[in-house]
Amino acid sequence: MKKIILLLSISLLTISSNAQQTANLLFHWQDTSLVGSWAYDNTYNECWGMVVNDREIAIIGSTAGTHFFDVTDPANSSAVAFVAGAYIGGGVIHRDYHDFDGYLYVVCDEGSSSTLQIIDVSNLPNSVNTVYDSNQLFTKSHNIFIDTATAKLYACASNSAMDIYSLANPTNPTFIYSYNDVGHVHDAYVRNDTAYLNCGPDGFRVVDFHYLDLLGGVAVELASLTSYPDAGYNHSGWLNDDGTLYIMQDENHGYDVKILDVADLNNISVLATFNSGVDPQSMAHNGIIKGDLAYIPYYHDGLRVFDISDPSNPVQTWEYDTYAPNSHASYKGAWGVYPYLPSGNIIVSDMQTGLYLFECETPTAIIENKLTHNLFPNPVATQFTIQNSNAEKFTLYNSLGAKVLEQEIHKNQNTIYRENLRNGLYFYTLNKKGKTVESGKVIFE
Repeated sequence: MKKIILLLSISLLTISSNAQQTANLLFHWQDTSLVGSWAYDNTYNECWGMVVNDREIAIIGSTAGTHFFDVTDPANSSAVAFVAGAYIGGGVIHRDYHDFDGYLYVVCDEGSSSTLQIIDVSNLPNSVNTVYDSNQLFTKSHNIFIDTATAKLYACASNSAMDIYSLANPTNPTFIYSYNDVGHVHDAYVRNDTAYLNCGPDGFRVVDFHYLDLLGGVAVELASLTSYPDAGYNHSGWLNDDGTLYIMQDENHGYDVKILDVADLNNISVLATFNSGVDPQSMAHNGIIKGDLAYIPYYHDGLRVFDISDPSNPVQTWEYDTYAPNSHASYKGAWGVYPYLPSGNIIVSDMQTGLYLFECETPTAIIENKLTHNLFPNPVATQFTIQNSNAEKFTLYNSLGAKVLEQEIHKNQNTIYRENLRNGLYFYTLNKKGKTVESGKVIFE
């Protein structure tokens, strides 16, 4: 029943026609001669971005290796370098990237011949030079993250749940510590030795690695979260600039993205959940926060951008579907996003259709017209009020999707009475001029 309710809630969100705009496509690259993976027919995987010698560089992984593009002038973007993977072909599903001190670090999660590759990119856009290509430290890793403040590389799901390496010498990483307090770390975001870990079935953890040297290799767990809305396979996340918000994706069909309040690690809370609004089976992948925007690549649904300036009310502002048809079966479509180029242009990778570069201008009109979640109180005993809303109609649905209540809304008529409705979970929409401008859940108790 829980799963049925979940899918219903998302299907109601699907009917919402949020005022998002289509992003402007600046550049697209795809090489149809490359093979797709045997598992998901994905030719491409993660993307990354860098600025080298005042040139904006877009990077994408494929079953063949790592491709570099100069996208400084989007209309004249071009491939400028390529590095073959140590393991290539149809067995490749994942590659991952991070840069530090003028080097790009590359890993793959498949193949007995895989390696850690370190590529000197200092001569881009003219050429690159692979300076390290070895499995001495590890053969495979699912994801990597580099804490640039402390020069440490975190390799997830490699020799152990997660291994930490010093980059004091960027071209000669040295092993520091293996973290095995959980069975599996799928992904990590690390800032100043504090690691926000997405641990698959073990949920979300925050771990302090400040004391590895002082105490001879001791990791201190600061917080954990295993029970939360739409808890599934805790896949990936990203911390905002001031360290107060964390977006988190569970890689399950139909599960929402979570916004966590992590300002107080003794009291982590979920401020909001949201999704693309496309299909009950939509699934978010590797999201990134930049400023007040969350950039979420969705399997099947492409790039989705959300304004999270009010973290309790994320509003979708931009979209671009990179993959069709949208059957929402298996794992196909957008994989990664990189929003940090100085130009503001957005890099996106799609598993089947390759590299994209988008422009998303500031959606002023959308931000000005957004609504907040205005039902108070919620849960509801006898009645609730719709506050600070310019919506015109309130509609309520039961857990089977049947309409059970509908009421016009205006300034002097904004109180909704429960009447004889039973206890339980209900779903609502707020409409203006025939369009759904907000959707959510209401609990009657």
